[in-house]
Amino acid sequence: MTLLHVLRVFVGPDGGGGNPLGVFVEGLEIEPLRRQEVAADLGFSETVFVDSVDDAVARIAIFTPAVELPFAGHPTVGTSWLLRELGTPVSALRCRAGDVPVWQDGELAWIRARAEWVRGVPAPDRLSGPADVDAVVPPSMGEPGRYVWAWEDEAAGTLRARFFPTDLGIAEDEATGAAAVVMGDRLGRPLTIHQGVGSELHVRPRGDGSVEVGGRVELVEHRPFGRQDHSMPT
Repeated sequence: MTLLHVLRVFVGPDGGGGNPLGVFVEGLEIEPLRRQEVAADLGFSETVFVDSVDDAVARIAIFTPAVELPFAGHPTVGTSWLLRELGTPVSALRCRAGDVPVWQDGELAWIRARAEWVRGVPAPDRLSGPADVDAVVPPSMGEPGRYVWAWEDEAAGTLRARFFPTDLGIAEDEATGAAAVVMGDRLGRPLTIHQGVGSELHVRPRGDGSVEVGGRVELVEHRPFGRQDHSMPT
């Protein structure tokens, strides 16, 4: 029996929001052919399997309930934070897209990634204001996903966003680090993104084409996970 770590990633400053994440630090205890089934049963927007940690680099696999992803934001932010909390800090996470540098700065865990690594995030759809974002009706499950946003305060770089990755088997993502990478790349300026019911993402584009994304992470629970475990509430 292995241990499942459940986190909330991109928690707001008031403790609200945060996207649930499941992480198996002993990922090799879950057979590769079972991982998609396990991720679907858990029902988190993503589940991470850590396959090895060597020379401060952790090799990971990331699954949504429907597909494996080459890169995703909140799983890399959350996994790097968790490994540090467990006494095994790393400087990079090796996912299918490439090596993701990671670090902690005060209360924020950070990653650095590139927009071309992102899969499954549609072209951002800018709306006229935050109220329009809040009024969007999600697509039906299986339909093409949609990412909508609007400025809250353009001068300050704060914006409101929601993401409906219905084509990936997720009705609505509470906080989406990969989309934050895309937004930082497109807008080319530091941003604070307020997403979902209370999540907060910090974005810092760099001059080399990469984008830094950071946020607060909290532990929800550690729990044993065996072959007979099925869905968990998120």
